[in-house]
Parts: sequence; structure tokens; C-alpha cells
Amino acid sequence: MRTAPGHLPEGLGPFPAPRLAVGVVTAVFVCIGLIGFVHVLLLPGIGMGGIVLSLGSIVVLMLMQLRWYAHTRRLHSPFGYVVLGAQALLVYLPILIFGQAWAGMPGFLAGSVLLALRHVSAWVAFGLVVASMGGVEWMFTGRPLDVLYAVVSTITTGLVVYGLSRLAALVTEVRENRAEIARMAVLGERLRFARDLHDLLGYSLSAITLKIELVHRLMESSPREAADQLLEVLEISRLALSDARRVASGYREMSLEEECRSAMSVLSAADVTVRLDSDHTDLPVHASTVLATVLREGVTNLLRHSKSKHCEIIIRQNDEHASIEIVNDTTAEGAAPVRAGPGGLHNLSVRAKEIGGTVTVECADNTFRLRARVPLRTARHGARPPRSQPAGVPCDADGVDPVACRELPDDGGEVVPDSAD
Repeated sequence: MRTAPGHLPEGLGPFPAPRLAVGVVTAVFVCIGLIGFVHVLLLPGIGMGGIVLSLGSIVVLMLMQLRWYAHTRRLHSPFGYVVLGAQALLVYLPILIFGQAWAGMPGFLAGSVLLALRHVSAWVAFGLVVASMGGVEWMFTGRPLDVLYAVVSTITTGLVVYGLSRLAALVTEVRENRAEIARMAVLGERLRFARDLHDLLGYSLSAITLKIELVHRLMESSPREAADQLLEVLEISRLALSDARRVASGYREMSLEEECRSAMSVLSAADVTVRLDSDHTDLPVHASTVLATVLREGVTNLLRHSKSKHCEIIIRQNDEHASIEIVNDTTAEGAAPVRAGPGGLHNLSVRAKEIGGTVTVECADNTFRLRARVPLRTARHGARPPRSQPAGVPCDADGVDPVACRELPDDGGEVVPDSAD
């Protein structure tokens, strides 16, 4: 199924319900108007001028009701009150000419005041319209039963007009919301793809670049070690290919143990002294995936934005939570400037928050700390297991920006794009 960007697939539109609702509303209003017109035609001695006047008034009333009250969202504007006043003239003035035969038309005004006025004033005006028709009927016949009939008829017509006008507007609104939901679903899938590419391939491509540079240096001095590094490059490239396929399929799970081994290898190749202190058992998939993503992003950020020589990775687990802390030294020389803008590390907070976790960063005494803490049981926190969520489209080589030394703010699950270098 092919679709243009930002448009609904064929199966989702056009949606027939709004047309059906408008058709039903139009048919009911026309029938009410025809009943009034027939009453006028039954008047004795009605001339052509009276017929034309009644028909023209009914047509204008229908157009007001169908084109203004059933569709516009500016009912409470000054122009809306002008329209309401014009409608009042069209339902009351012809009574002076047609008498009881026009008694069914004020029901349109009764429904319109409920649409155009607010709260208490709408129901007060509705009651006044109903009472006025009772008074008109009393003036013409003086019989209580006729007055009761006029009152009930006006109430019924007014509520029908109000309900059907709201129905047409609500069906149209539902259709618009449905289209917006579909559009947001398409946008969410695009952003999911962007974030997964950022989280998965940014690390792999950075590692490949680092190891190829190392191989270039070792080619002459240590060919065997260079060959070993090439084998690792081959493994990393295969992992990147697998990750790309999983991103395309929308399914991704990451192993914290595998990420630890990969991080140790990459950091060692970058001449970074690594200490891994891991104390955890088998983690749930959602916790392992988020912590592995944090580790991958932290290592990528270290390689990209600092000249660290020492790194410590600490993983802990208790009955309720699992956590990871990545600590590395920082050097001012050659390091990228730290900015407060959001970036790759900031987007980790979105992933952690989805399962009730937190991510914080801290800089102090030439030491950078990245901490993540996630619950082992997401149900207790009212969260859901992580889906493949999007990140902003990267703007630098690996899409990772340095993060200011502060706790990452809670953005309510908003997707945050990377800042440009």
C-alpha cells in the first residue's frame, strides 16, 4: 500500500460517516421545514406572494442551520450572535402573516440558542423561546391543550435540532481526530526508526572507525594484531547489519552482558583503562535493553567527546531495581564543549521513563558520571515495557551530543531531537 507523506492510506479515507451524518441531519431538517410549508399551503386564501415568502424564509432557515450551526466552530463569535438574531427574526416575524401555520419554525431557534449561547444563558433562552410559543398559541386559540401541544412541539423540535447539529459536528471532529491519530502513528514509526538507528548504529559505526584507525597504525608494526582487530571489525559490522534489520522489523532486544563485552573491547582498543564491576543476575528483557542502551550511548559519548584514559562501569541489582553507572575521567584539552541542549544522552531519559526509571549525569572534579536506574517490575510503576522509540535525527558524525552536568529533565515522554554540533 503506497501513500504520500502525511496522508492516510486508502483504507483509512475518505471516511463515509460524516457524509452519512450530514445526510441524515439534512433530511430531518428538510422534513421539518416541509411540514411548516405544507401548513402554510393549507391556509385559506394564501396567495403566491405568501407562498414565495414562506418558502424563502424556510430555505434561509435551512441554510443557516445546515451551513452555520452544524459545521462552524465560531458559534460564540460576534458574527454568530448576528446570525442568531437574524434567525429569530425569520421565526417570529412570519407568525404575524401566517399565524399558527408557522408555529413549528421556532423550534429551530430553540435548538440554535443551545448551540450558540453558553451554559445557563442557553437554557434560559431555550425556555424563553418555548414560553413565547405557548403565549403565541394562547393568543390564537386560548385553549390549554393547544398551548401544551405548542410547548411540547417546540421543545421536541429544539432538542432534535440541537442533537442532530451536534451529531454532525461531532462526527466531523471524530473524523479529523482519526486522521490525526493515523498521521501521528506514521510520524511515531518514523521517529522510532530514527532513534533506533541512533542508538544502535551510532555506536557500531564509531567502534568500526576507531578500530580501523588502530589497524592503520598496526599494519606495519604488528600485522598479526592488526589482523585480529580486523576480525573484530568484521564482527562489529555483522552486529550493525543485524541491528539494522531489527530496526526495520520494529523488534529489538539488547543483552547487557554482550554490551559489556563489546564496551570492554572497544575501550581497550582506544587505550582506555576499563574496570567492570558487575553484580547482577538475569535481568528482565525491558531492564536489560534499557541498561544496555545506556551503556552503549555512554561509551559512544566517551569516545566522541572526551580524551578519557580511565573508565569504570558499575552494575548493581536488588529486589526492586537494577542500575548502571559509567564513570570516566575528562580532560579539557580537545574535549567538546558541554552544552545544556538535549542530545543522545538526554534521549535515554525518555527510554528509562517509559519503564519507570531515571537517567542522570554529573560532572565534578574532572569526572563524568552517567547513572541509570530502572525497575525490575514495570507493572508496579504503571509503566509499560519499552518499545522501539525514536530519537532525534543526528546532526553530527554519530548523532551524540555532550550533556550538561545536571539531572536530565522530565520531558513527559517527548521525543527530543539531537542538537547540532
